[in-house]
Amino acid sequence: MVNTIHLVRHGHHAMLGHRLCGRMPGVQLDDRGCRQMSCCADMIGRTPAAIQSSPQRRAQQSASILAWHFGIPVEIVPAVDEIDYGEWTSLGFEALEGDTRWTRWNARRGTSRPPGGESMRALQQRMIRHLEQLRRIQTDAAIVIVSHAEPIRAALLYYSWIPLDDFLSVDVDPASISTLAVDQAGIRVTQINQRVLA
Repeated sequence: MVNTIHLVRHGHHAMLGHRLCGRMPGVQLDDRGCRQMSCCADMIGRTPAAIQSSPQRRAQQSASILAWHFGIPVEIVPAVDEIDYGEWTSLGFEALEGDTRWTRWNARRGTSRPPGGESMRALQQRMIRHLEQLRRIQTDAAIVIVSHAEPIRAALLYYSWIPLDDFLSVDVDPASISTLAVDQAGIRVTQINQRVLA
């Protein structure tokens, strides 16, 4: 069965740190993000068995750079999509700072949700279901999943036995690689947030 899963966050884009993009359409990598993903491919090393991607454009672009490097196709997987921020999608962080719901969401990720959006618990459940399904794939090569900070963080928290409310204890930088090891006993975290130099 598969023995390694690399969770890769998409590369840098111009709105990163300024706007809560979520599932906002059309968000794409900038030049820096493209360079990061090229470096990321070098860090992965051996050709993976598969490259899977979130449906979001920035993730698909990132996965395509990896796919070109390794000469394999990209599979679009809705289960690893970005969290749905509902009414908050596309808002600037300055606007969110005055919203008491935003404050509550960041204090209690385990029990709250964005207005009209998806809870962190639901996000975590769909990520874990997908990762557990990958355990059954027969291959000795790694699987690469290109996703977003929150889905990757949700998975790392789960396999590290860290509560969702402590979500800030795990960093997931753009183009970073976090690695899960898979064996008969289950899935465990072996590396978190390995950063590229680009």
